[in-house]
Amino acid sequence: MVRIVKTEFYKLKRYHILWSGVALMFLSVILTLFTSMANDGSVWDFVYFTEQVIKNNMSMIFPVCISLIAGYMISREQTDDTLKNILTIPISFKRLLTGKLIVCGVLSVAFGLICSLFMIIAEMIVGFPGFQISLALKAILQITAVNFFLYLAVLPIIIITCRKAGGFLVGVIIAFVYGYGGMFAAGNMALANIYPITASLGIIGYRSYDTAVNWSRTTCIFSLTAVVVISVVLIICMKETGPKQVRKKEKKTVPKKGW
Repeated sequence: MVRIVKTEFYKLKRYHILWSGVALMFLSVILTLFTSMANDGSVWDFVYFTEQVIKNNMSMIFPVCISLIAGYMISREQTDDTLKNILTIPISFKRLLTGKLIVCGVLSVAFGLICSLFMIIAEMIVGFPGFQISLALKAILQITAVNFFLYLAVLPIIIITCRKAGGFLVGVIIAFVYGYGGMFAAGNMALANIYPITASLGIIGYRSYDTAVNWSRTTCIFSLTAVVVISVVLIICMKETGPKQVRKKEKKTVPKKGW
């Protein structure tokens, strides 16, 4: 498994789609800055700015981002027609998939750090009041943790839609609807604690200072744990598909006429 993970990290150099992940993390911060320009009566300081970045990441950006990249990485073995060669080594598709998912988990943390970097740069340019080093470190930790938890929340979608080449695009659409549903789930705290997307916010204590926000961290952890268990079961129950052998058609020899 260690060799598989190392190999997948080496392959990352060839995946230009990773730049789309960086672009989406930048988009999350830019979208938040545009929102800050709206005259809706909200008082924007550094803490509120980081909270809005986290909310945009949760609802619109990161579930789509990680589903796109993870699905692309997994499906490349089929689109490049290298899966049949890998399975003859022998490495089972389950082990290969597990290795790729571990790498995607590391990427989710990396994208969280990248998003945090863009957020700090935006704060230095715009200058929202209330910036402190301790608050910045807390925000970096929260953004990174939420990205990882959101990755866990969409794991079943990635696993189910990764078997067919190009099928991950369907997973991206489902992940968008799934993530955007978090906006509606957040309106009901009982549902927010159970819904895996919003449960990621509960684990980090998002806006826990607000009296209207009542997170049950135990319920949130249980929700994400259940998703991880479902993902493990999906991998275990997955049928191994070896490379299909294509039978070559025998050429019919047409007898020559004459001498």
